[in-house]
Amino acid sequence: MNQQYLDNPRVFLRHLFDTAVQRALPLHNTAAHLPPPPKGKTVVIGAGKAGGAMAQAVEALWPAEASLSGLVVTRYHHTPPRPEGLAERIEVVEASHPVPDAAGLAAAQRILEMVDGMTKDDLVLCLISGGGSSLLTLPCEGLTLEDKQRINRQLLESGANILEMNTVRKHLSRIKGGRLAAACAPAQVVTLTISDVPGDDVSVIASGPTVADASTCAEALDILRRYTIDVPPAVRAQLESGALETPKPGEVGLAGHQTHLIATPQQSLEAAADAARAMGLKAYILSDEIEGESREVGKVHAALARSTAQGRSSFEKPCVILSGGETTVTVRPRAEGHAKGRGGRAGEFCLGLAHALGGQPGVWALAADTDGIDGVEDNAGALVAPDTLVRALALGLTVSDHLARNDAYGYFEPLGDLVVTGPTHTNVNDFRAVLVL
Repeated sequence: MNQQYLDNPRVFLRHLFDTAVQRALPLHNTAAHLPPPPKGKTVVIGAGKAGGAMAQAVEALWPAEASLSGLVVTRYHHTPPRPEGLAERIEVVEASHPVPDAAGLAAAQRILEMVDGMTKDDLVLCLISGGGSSLLTLPCEGLTLEDKQRINRQLLESGANILEMNTVRKHLSRIKGGRLAAACAPAQVVTLTISDVPGDDVSVIASGPTVADASTCAEALDILRRYTIDVPPAVRAQLESGALETPKPGEVGLAGHQTHLIATPQQSLEAAADAARAMGLKAYILSDEIEGESREVGKVHAALARSTAQGRSSFEKPCVILSGGETTVTVRPRAEGHAKGRGGRAGEFCLGLAHALGGQPGVWALAADTDGIDGVEDNAGALVAPDTLVRALALGLTVSDHLARNDAYGYFEPLGDLVVTGPTHTNVNDFRAVLVL
């Protein structure tokens, strides 16, 4: 193994994360999937945390003499710097994530207006990445933006997984769940997407605005009931009657549309594994679609790392154990007098991992969101070391207290163990690396 990484596991783990992110950058993955320019015009639309970078990739690769215009919405502060000499042909606007706002609503309305009146000679190129569900918001009839914001917050704090959340979002929208594709008819529609969901289901990524939806109003109602989330009576009645049903697979209006996955979590994990092996270290990929409560997933990873460190596993040390997917955080009720915890999925995973490891010698870990933002904070994730618990106790911090408050940021920030990258301009979801020496 390369000695510099053996001497500094933190640098090594950050290198693996950076390699995973680099593999998912749009400019590296777009050219092979672009269709030829059509007879008519080309309109680019889309939404997601990688939206700005995806738009710039298309601008760089599209023939200069060919028609190109459009609008893509991304998260605030996630528009990458424009390369010198690259003409701006696609407008990029910014809006709120993970809770939608008026800017996202206005962008969604403008996108629908742009694709109105298209012809069969025209092309709609749709750029979709994770985060699009909140960035591209257009509530159904009877639902206000304030209603949508409240429902989104409740879903985010409920412990619902991404499939459940997006099933609800599709049926409470006038643009998601294939409705945007239907609005583009009769134009050709080609969707380029970066996956941030377990299993790479394109109908789930950003709630699949250009992809037919197999989920139903009945399923959306069941999810709302299960997590005790209220919707206005008029909207509930529409769900019960099926009036808010989404376009289904096989519908004529969606025939001939193409969807291409240009970057996936598995590809990024494989890039990180290759980087580790190139340094003489064994690398094991558990899965790119791990779900569940973040703290519980942390406990499982801790058990694997501990058994590997103690020579009781089929994994041979020294090694790195990699995984991806999208875990969830169920926000605990706030105790009286306590401030609301800060953190996201990656930080909560690290809390659960550190707690379960109990200071196991020879084990380090990094967990971070590949978009550079863990939840709504300014960090991508956090690092865990064998001395994490000891250093925290010296500062009066206990991992059990911070788990009880969902306060990963408040635990790792005083330790200097937050991973801060800023927006990465891509998004293939959670990245986790556990190093066992």
